[in-house]
Amino acid sequence: MLQAAAQAATAHQRFVPGALYVVATPIGNLADITLRAVYLLARVDAVACEDTRVGAQLLGHLGLHKPLLALHAHNEQGASAAVLALLAQGQAVACISDAGTPAVSDPGAVLVAAAAAAGYTVVPVPGASSALAALCAAGDVAGAGFRFAGFLPARGGERRSALAAVLADASTVVLFEAPHRIADLLADLAAAQPTRRLSLARELTKQFETIVTRPAADLPGWLAADAHRSRGEFVLVLHALPAAAPAADKLPAEALRVLRLLQAELPLKQAVALAAEITGAPRKALYQQALAERDGGEPGGPEAALPGPGQGPGCR
Repeated sequence: MLQAAAQAATAHQRFVPGALYVVATPIGNLADITLRAVYLLARVDAVACEDTRVGAQLLGHLGLHKPLLALHAHNEQGASAAVLALLAQGQAVACISDAGTPAVSDPGAVLVAAAAAAGYTVVPVPGASSALAALCAAGDVAGAGFRFAGFLPARGGERRSALAAVLADASTVVLFEAPHRIADLLADLAAAQPTRRLSLARELTKQFETIVTRPAADLPGWLAADAHRSRGEFVLVLHALPAAAPAADKLPAEALRVLRLLQAELPLKQAVALAAEITGAPRKALYQQALAERDGGEPGGPEAALPGPGQGPGCR
């Protein structure tokens, strides 16, 4: 029935002999396989797999049997040459990983680059992605795009450097982590940026799928509260940091001069509004500076945090 549905849905599409098909597979729930993936896996001549045992199991569920070629992180260069030899014979080959989309965090990029360089057609067949699944459930309202960091190096200076780069990024960052390292990573994130919102997703699409979003400081305790929470594969979404208002001390000298002249003649709010209109400087920064100079203190006091027009909740 599945093969018939796949055939009906996709048989009208062009099938390219001698092409490399990069096929996304389910990340846990077999029902997430696409009809196009089923159709193409049935038509290709061979399948390059991250693990041939996992690949054989998936194909068996689909009622398919194909020649399998191991292509993983430790043999991708040599295995790519074997795949190119098949493509040279006019055979169509699919590349799959154990779960999700090849060449993103899993092997496949070396093969794709080699096939493209040799002039063969590379056809992406999109499907399940744990990174996108976690992102769409994170509710990162401040985000605009994201950076995919995947797995950090396992240990030592490389890991510390990679983590520092992640923490320095104010945009949305997606990380992967293994169960035996998740506690350490959460502790590092909590120590470095305790108030940054963090979504943790484990066992996505599977029976015990769990997604929580909290300040980073809360998640080490959440994880430790139940031993079962450390099991499975993890996707973490570091939410984008809210855009900071420009600091008052960064205001141009001309904006400060105009502000002070107007303050001498007008009420504070009116002076700020006119200074912003005349100079183009940010109204909030001007307001903070005016308050500080009026009160003899530093910009950024409690009153300075009051939102101006267009800066209330929901405005970005």
